[in-house]
Amino acid sequence: MRIYLIGYSYSGKTTLGRQLAKRLNYKFFDTDKALEIKYHTTIPVFFNRYGEKAFRIIERQILQSTADLDNTVISTGGGTACSDDNIQFLLQHGTVVHLQMSVDEILMRLAKSHKTRPMLKDKGADELKQFIAEQLKARLVYYNQAHLSVPALQTTAEELEKAVFKTPEE
Repeated sequence: MRIYLIGYSYSGKTTLGRQLAKRLNYKFFDTDKALEIKYHTTIPVFFNRYGEKAFRIIERQILQSTADLDNTVISTGGGTACSDDNIQFLLQHGTVVHLQMSVDEILMRLAKSHKTRPMLKDKGADELKQFIAEQLKARLVYYNQAHLSVPALQTTAEELEKAVFKTPEE
């Protein structure tokens, strides 16, 4: 079984994914980390050097490589589900869980983070809030196709496990 975690940056896909994998005794796979390891660079450097189009091509290749993984929780990049027909791939190859966050929750996490996100850098507070709101609205078309949606800040790995493995009668 493959469990794909999708959602906006800072929604906790990696953190919650690691915790869930540990609870289930599954492997954990982070598509962004796989790209960084394969290309010996960081996402921001790759993005700046080669651009979004090249990034999305490589991101898709890495995503497709997960089709052969068994008993794995897979954390995807924030835009992975939203490009090409990646959402269809995700839905066909595993259980897709959307970690929901509001714009204000994303901004709160962003303020505490030390990571640089290529699409969020160099923006003032108002511009950043507007950008995230617009991008999140556009991405929800894809995120809302997930098999399951849970509030990211209020969900523990234990609760996520119960939600994923819930039987239809429950």
